[in-house]
Amino acid sequence: MMDYQQKPWLKWYDSRVDEHVSVKYESLYDFLENAVNRFKTKPAFTFYGKVISFIETKMIVDRLAAALHKEGLKKGDRVAIMLPNCPQYMFTLFAIFRLGGIAVQVNPMYVEREIEFVLEDSGAKFMVVLEGFYSKVKKAQSTTSLKKVFVVSFGGERMELGEEDVYLDAALQVEVSFPEVEINPHEDVAVLQYTGGTTGVPKGVMLTHYNLLANFNQVCDFIYNTWHEIPESFKMITVLPMFHVYGLSSVALCGIREGANQIILPRFDVKEVMETIKREKPLIFAGVPTMYFALNSQPEALKECHFEEVYYTGSGGAPLPVEQAKIFEKITGAILRDGYGLSEAAPTVAFNPPFLPRKYGSIGIPVPSTVLRVVRETEDGEFIDVPVGDQGQLIVKGPQVMKGYWNRPRDTEEVLKDGWLFTGDIAKMDEDGYFYILDRQKDMIIASGYNVYPREVEEVLYKLNGVEEAIVVGVPDSYRGETVKAFIKLKAGFTLSPEEIIQFGKDNLAPYKAPKEVEILAELPKSSVGKLLRRVLRDQELSKVKA
Repeated sequence: MMDYQQKPWLKWYDSRVDEHVSVKYESLYDFLENAVNRFKTKPAFTFYGKVISFIETKMIVDRLAAALHKEGLKKGDRVAIMLPNCPQYMFTLFAIFRLGGIAVQVNPMYVEREIEFVLEDSGAKFMVVLEGFYSKVKKAQSTTSLKKVFVVSFGGERMELGEEDVYLDAALQVEVSFPEVEINPHEDVAVLQYTGGTTGVPKGVMLTHYNLLANFNQVCDFIYNTWHEIPESFKMITVLPMFHVYGLSSVALCGIREGANQIILPRFDVKEVMETIKREKPLIFAGVPTMYFALNSQPEALKECHFEEVYYTGSGGAPLPVEQAKIFEKITGAILRDGYGLSEAAPTVAFNPPFLPRKYGSIGIPVPSTVLRVVRETEDGEFIDVPVGDQGQLIVKGPQVMKGYWNRPRDTEEVLKDGWLFTGDIAKMDEDGYFYILDRQKDMIIASGYNVYPREVEEVLYKLNGVEEAIVVGVPDSYRGETVKAFIKLKAGFTLSPEEIIQFGKDNLAPYKAPKEVEILAELPKSSVGKLLRRVLRDQELSKVKA
């Protein structure tokens, strides 16, 4: 039996990475001030040719904080943000943090019903929204606590706004004046990050100032502390959505800590991303697996991006299929490193750092101050560690673990037990202390009494030439209980029949694991962050049975 308290992964830590993360800041705004004092006139953000320095960033943040204070924003009040990636996102966040407010992350792809739910659930009084989403917000406003909307415009003719509402740049024309606000970083919530809602109603994850401060420092320590020569002004591509905590914490906030010039892209467009990488030569790039699928689908253009010159190329947000990682590496000559996190952990828990050999299929080792365990539940309800190599539920303890779910104490109690976050993910640890995610506990298929992990089947299907994306689900079966069904998106120019895919499964998997049904679709459902949504397809299959 492995004693996880021995932390076997620590033997791999580079001497320049401490076992414990050090947080030197009193709040997230204090962190920004520290960065401004260090980097001053260096570029902080570049957005379609417009360059904004660290000092200019703070000036705009303080003006926006003054505008929000003038409107009556007090400590603990919620401010919703519904923007694509843009500098205004970061200005708004830090202005909210300056006043002790709570930023409510709203997915720009939300429809009116979803906007209404988040506004009602959070009780947000103010909202900062892109001009193109304004009408959706106004339709949802009547049943909520929303008092005033600040509108962001990227240029062009301006629309007529409601009586209480104002364009953000006009609101900045105020005298900079606001009170000092005392922040307790361990207790005061900075961000409400709503979970995707693929299982039940979305829940607001309460992330404190300290949760976020700890987490981006954990990530930065792993990536940057062992970098021999950090260039005076290095660039990174910030295309992961800031409205998701992966893009916010592991990319945008890390970039501020390290003084990077963040080339901000509002959304992932494969051609634009490749052109930007080729032109800007960033030293850091982080994406989700579907971004790498899209890059892999254009091998000749991908070669010209020179990813081999990128210091760190990372993947997170969803499992990275081994075959897709190998394809990317064969085309580019770069190393693509996988990691793991969840919104409830702000989000990063473990990843493959640049100072260690990467193991295919592994999420790497825990970041500083983080303990992972793989456990199973006994008959009397106790959780015990499983032996090395055995599978069980992954649980996490560390300073990045959330305070809880907003106004949902019962849901909080289900996942937070004695300081441990129960992730619901099935995992294993090898003898070196590297961890592997096998699947979601809820997604496991039981076929003829055997456990089938959809991810394992998907990994095999990705080896079939012509498969670009794959989702495997369990569908009800009167004889086997559940049977395995695969949904496939083909690469452009490829033709495969369901029968060929089924045969490939038979040739490469145990009979109970091989897909019995295959459906080829033009597109597979994805979240706004690019995560393939298995639950959507499974629910569709279940509804067919009930109909």
